[in-house]
Amino acid sequence: MKDWTPILRTDGAARYLQLADAIAEGISNGTLQDGVRLPPQRKLADRLGIDFTTVSRGYVEARQRGLVSSHVGRGTFVIGTKRADPQREQRRHADVDLTMNLPPEPDDRALLARMEAGVQTVTANLIDLLRYQSSTGGQIDKEAASTWLSLRGLVPSLDRIAVTPGAHPTILAILMSLTKPGDVVLCEDVTYPGIRSICARLNLRLVGLPGDADGINIDALDTAIREHRPKALYLNPTLNNPTTRTISLARRQSIADVIIAHHLPLIEDDAYGFIPPHPPVPLASFAPDLVWHIGGLAKCIGAGLRLAYTVAPNSHAARELAHQIKIISVMPSPLMMALATRWIIDGTADGIRRFVREETLARQAIASQALNGFRFESTPHAFNVWLHLPEGITRAEMIGRMAGTGVGIMPSDAFTVSGNPTEAIRVCLGGQIKRSQLHDAMGLLAYIMSSSD
Repeated sequence: MKDWTPILRTDGAARYLQLADAIAEGISNGTLQDGVRLPPQRKLADRLGIDFTTVSRGYVEARQRGLVSSHVGRGTFVIGTKRADPQREQRRHADVDLTMNLPPEPDDRALLARMEAGVQTVTANLIDLLRYQSSTGGQIDKEAASTWLSLRGLVPSLDRIAVTPGAHPTILAILMSLTKPGDVVLCEDVTYPGIRSICARLNLRLVGLPGDADGINIDALDTAIREHRPKALYLNPTLNNPTTRTISLARRQSIADVIIAHHLPLIEDDAYGFIPPHPPVPLASFAPDLVWHIGGLAKCIGAGLRLAYTVAPNSHAARELAHQIKIISVMPSPLMMALATRWIIDGTADGIRRFVREETLARQAIASQALNGFRFESTPHAFNVWLHLPEGITRAEMIGRMAGTGVGIMPSDAFTVSGNPTEAIRVCLGGQIKRSQLHDAMGLLAYIMSSSD
């Protein structure tokens, strides 16, 4: 295809990577068919106004991704990619767990092409990635983690960074290090269900703290520390799952003051901290010597990666975390680490994050319009709404009547630590559902609640 002229991005990524991405996108959208010959490198360089060596590197990159093949004297030809069995993928498509708070799934063709290109590149070193490796990531992966964490204003030394197999096992590993059976852990009174299951498994007593829109009550925190002598405090401070609340900057400082005074370790589960454009700085910035900061990738890039970038309070704590991770799961997946590192380096990860941010805004607008007049908590960048049901309708009834709509609904029972669960449900707006489907589902949700009057 001698006249093919790609449009290179202007996002600052290296030009040769942009060219390889453009080849991947052309294959994905059908512009470049299997067997098509790409323009000669020098001609394409002149056409794009870039160096010949840049085009050459871009073709080499595309070849390493398995997108093209080169033949001396003949040129460079598109190989393309074989598509998976659609029936098999349909079965996998149906295995989505709607009990989880899912991010929206990317559907932008250019972004998908970049994601696929990253997979192609990583699998060029497949044998290396099938070996046992470090339990908390190698140098290149920690450097990528540092780059990603800098988006949250964190600049820890690499010896404090651990690449871990997701937030859930990381919380488990940290509590295995900090506690013994019978110890107390503090948290919000309505919180992430994972911390409840982990504490139950470790035979730890979880004590919930009351709060308001700005976060946990400071006097209640101080009193609970004096009364229960806890071993740790767990917080999901930004876009709390399920309430969608974000602890204010002033309240974060107050929390830090209290834990510093009592020398109480804090597990900061920053699962959603990368989504808002201007989130408050992490609690780790206020008390770095006490805070275990967990920057999970499940919500901002993809849960299937099963990765988190964790910052330990110091290098000794990081080594202890590595020991516990090795006991739990040996290591994070080298294949997934390599893919995440690749996506961070070439800008794909930030592209996914921005897609999730923008799509979440649109979905929250759909939910807010449909639920106008009902009592619910939400914020523009949360993946869910926390819906307080009107009198006369129960959470069990609502879950039953909304089954099959593609919207994940969880009852308040799963999140309640202290007191009796209220008639409230978490309504997830993310996942594979399309905006039109979400609009219909939210309309049905509103109709059900209206008909209960």
